[in-house]
Amino acid sequence: MSKNVGGIDRILRIVAGLVLIALAVTETVGLWGYVGVVPLLTGAIGWCPAYLPFGIKTCKSA
Repeated sequence: MSKNVGGIDRILRIVAGLVLIALAVTETVGLWGYVGVVPLLTGAIGWCPAYLPFGIKTCKSA
C-alpha cells in the first residue's frame, strides 16, 4: 500500500474530518456527520482507496 495522498490534500482531509465529527458530536448535523471518520483516516494514513481506479496521486514521492 503506497501513499497516494499528498501534503495539502492530507491536511484538508484531516481538517474536514475533524469538523464533520465535531458537528456530529455537538448535534449540529445528524449522524451522517460521523462520515468524517473516512477523510480523517485517509488523511492520517496517506492512502485513499478511491484514488486507485482513477490513478490519482497527489503526493510527490512514491
